[in-house]
Amino acid sequence: MAGRTPPASRGRAASTSRGAAVNRARQPARKPAARKPAARRAPVRRKSNAGATVGRGLGALWMGLAHSVGWVARGAGRQAASARNIGPEHRRDGAGLLVLGFGILIAVALWARGAGPVGLWLADAIRLFLGSLAVFLPLLLFYGAVRLMREPVDPDHQGRHLVGWSAIIVATAALLHISGRPADDLALDQAGGLLGYGIGGMLERAVTAWVAVPLLVLLFVFGLLVITATPIAKIPERLLLLLDLVSGRSRATRPPVEVLPEEGEEAPAKPRRPARRRQGALAEPEPGAAEPPDDFDEELILHDTIALPKVPVSRKKPVPPEHSPLPTRAEQLEISAVKGDYRLPPPNLLSTGAPAKARSRANDDIMAALSGVFDQFNVDAVVTGFTRGPTVTRYEVEIGPGTKVERITQLSRNIAYAVKSPDVRILSPIPGKSAVGVEIPNTDPENVALGDVLRSRAATADHHPMVVALGKDIEGGFVVANLAKMPHILIAGATGAGKSSCLNSLLVSLLTRATPDEVRLLLVDPKRVEMTGYEGIPHLVTPIVTNPKKAADALEWVVREMDMRYDDLAANGVRHVDDFNRKVRSGEIKAPPGSEREMKPYPYLLVIVDELADLMMVAPRDVEDSVVRITQLARAAGIHLVLATQRPSVDVVTGLIKANVPSRLAFATSSLADSRVILDQPGAEKLLGRGDGLFLPMGASKPVRIQGAWVDEKEIAAVVKFCKDQREPEFREGVTEAPPSKKKDIDEDIGDDLQLLIQAIELVVTSQFGSTSMLQRKLRVGFAKAGRLMDLMETRGIVGPSEGSKARDVLVKPDELEEALAALRVD
Repeated sequence: MAGRTPPASRGRAASTSRGAAVNRARQPARKPAARKPAARRAPVRRKSNAGATVGRGLGALWMGLAHSVGWVARGAGRQAASARNIGPEHRRDGAGLLVLGFGILIAVALWARGAGPVGLWLADAIRLFLGSLAVFLPLLLFYGAVRLMREPVDPDHQGRHLVGWSAIIVATAALLHISGRPADDLALDQAGGLLGYGIGGMLERAVTAWVAVPLLVLLFVFGLLVITATPIAKIPERLLLLLDLVSGRSRATRPPVEVLPEEGEEAPAKPRRPARRRQGALAEPEPGAAEPPDDFDEELILHDTIALPKVPVSRKKPVPPEHSPLPTRAEQLEISAVKGDYRLPPPNLLSTGAPAKARSRANDDIMAALSGVFDQFNVDAVVTGFTRGPTVTRYEVEIGPGTKVERITQLSRNIAYAVKSPDVRILSPIPGKSAVGVEIPNTDPENVALGDVLRSRAATADHHPMVVALGKDIEGGFVVANLAKMPHILIAGATGAGKSSCLNSLLVSLLTRATPDEVRLLLVDPKRVEMTGYEGIPHLVTPIVTNPKKAADALEWVVREMDMRYDDLAANGVRHVDDFNRKVRSGEIKAPPGSEREMKPYPYLLVIVDELADLMMVAPRDVEDSVVRITQLARAAGIHLVLATQRPSVDVVTGLIKANVPSRLAFATSSLADSRVILDQPGAEKLLGRGDGLFLPMGASKPVRIQGAWVDEKEIAAVVKFCKDQREPEFREGVTEAPPSKKKDIDEDIGDDLQLLIQAIELVVTSQFGSTSMLQRKLRVGFAKAGRLMDLMETRGIVGPSEGSKARDVLVKPDELEEALAALRVD
């Protein structure tokens, strides 16, 4: 009994043991003592044998082999990655040379039965498969090699060439088989080969040769149309164009043919709404998840009068835009080529430019850089598309609700840093779009050929003789302008910005679209080198004016011509020269009875001043007065003005001139002040030069960025020669003579003061200082005599008019002194 435990005690002990067991189960396992693992390891060492050693050796050998193979594979992968960095041009050259080498091998094997046993085997195999067509296979390979090395493979047209050539080869082989009718299978290499036997023989047995041959001919024609990208509806136009190219004739008199979109062209991608990026709020959309409706309220959801927190809404990630569509292809001139006895220059005198690019890899890189800048600065904006121009690409950026447009404009320097270009221009907004435009120069700019602009639909749709080609806008569309509707234009820019190229484009446009009976030209070229190539054209009213003094007199003649035209308009009750010309041609306006005058239509008169600053230096008051009077009144008289200068300062382009010249074309300027003088707004200081300009026509609030058209010197010479060979110029008299109203009645009879006047002229011209007090001191004469001498010099064009107490402008240079004195002695 003493050794037995009471029942109560046994219960407590059992519960205690169960509790301890539970506690031991809940507690983490304890680490075994240090001696116990030693006891466990001892048996392992005792069980090691020779089999385990061999197994470990095999495992080590396997792992070593695996590491070696992996090292070789990784090295090959690195070499392949470095090979992928080879430029696409070198890869095209390699593929072209490979095809060329294969073509040489097949040519030697087929044509010369050479190239060893390999060549003989290739020749027999190719003849067996293609038959007589095998002879032309090397030529096809040579053509493919040249195409590969000359121009990149267009993915859109790669499949087209494959389908087209396959159709032509199959149809030709089948026709050869049907026409050859080989007696046995051994003669297949003399007909269409196995290919012709399989296709032609099957068709001949199925539908007879009378049906098989037309079907195969249609297949051949289909392949030819696919290769040349010619729809059936445009076959007549292509045939006429081919005949014109062969015969050298112009298509100018044919009616316009509507241009269909080329294969592969598509409409521009629809702009997508920007995704709203909220920190920690947006999640990627799950596959197959429906997009929430547009009227879904993200800010607040009310349910049972309890305001719940904002619910995140998943939106689709913006998809990169599709390739921008190419602009419409150029058409031939539709202006009537023959007008009376005068023929307009044919369009083939102006060359065709390279095809425009719709998209390049640089555009994708810049889109990624712009998106990175917006993400970096937490701006809720997305690049939704772009339009590529010849020189600049405009990227369209849409911003989310609640985001200020200033957030984009403030990042101009960061954007310039990201795209590696300092010439970044931000346009907010793009006219007609709810988007901000970021204009970035192309790394691969393109030239705009003047011939392409003149052959475009924009130019051929308007038959007005004063329509001229300007270039392409930033969206790739052709830009033309009617000088009669401007009605006057100011062209300005720094040296080398493209001003002279623009004037050449204007003149060549007029020569190719207008006859001398429709448009007459007055060219002022103080530089004496810019317009010398147009000397002798039949459109001139006087030889090209190079003397600034004569230029001021020529502008005075334009004012007199304008007044004379207005007298005729008022006498016949018409308000515009177009109405006057129409009534003259119809016989409604005739000369008064007894008058010897013959009523003729008035041609448009275009005055082009190449350097306005030189004229303003010689006779600022006379030039400004003439320009202002012409620009105020000459529109209805058919007289229009083109003023060009490379120094757009306020003393050259005065306020009166700007107020009366409504259309502006600004090329790259050196400062913001010059841009404000030309356009009355900034922008020209950020242009790139070389024809990059801002065109602000009359009535427009924002300028259009264009790339000016380029015309080569050889093309100018060809057009000018064509015009000069048809007609001699008919110059008007008295264009550069000083008007009688300028000569004052101050006692023009010099009398005994000839020698004194000669001394005064020599003194004023050599010193280039026209001062009355200086004449008093140097010649020792009184004030009255000195004033009279100064008035005599003014009447003879030596000095300018009086301007109060200021010295008079000296109009004669020292190298022209002898000529002025000789004219004085003759008088």
